[in-house]
Amino acid sequence: MQTKTNSIDEYISNFPENIQNILTEIRTIIQGIAPEASEKISYGIPTFYLNGNLVHFAAYKNHIGFYPGASGIEKFQKEISIYKNSKGTIQFPLNEDLPIDLIKKIVAFRINENKIKK
Repeated sequence: MQTKTNSIDEYISNFPENIQNILTEIRTIIQGIAPEASEKISYGIPTFYLNGNLVHFAAYKNHIGFYPGASGIEKFQKEISIYKNSKGTIQFPLNEDLPIDLIKKIVAFRINENKIKK
């Protein structure tokens, strides 16, 4: 579906404008909560890194995959129960508004978790 990319900018640019806007919004949210995190492509998808992988995200045909790791899923199980989810991922449907506050809470949780590992 996608070609190999070397940067988050390049990854985002491979999608139609409406998807680019969603991906850019997620990126901006994460940057705002975790300004000290670095960005990279890991596992072929956008990744924020702070004392280890913080979160990943990716676009698919019908959803945005958000990957906060197993601990992020477990901690927010009640809030994410309205979305399709599994051990390490949450699927945000493309036809619904992004749950900005939830994304912020999950990222903040993961930052604290990763800082403890330091």
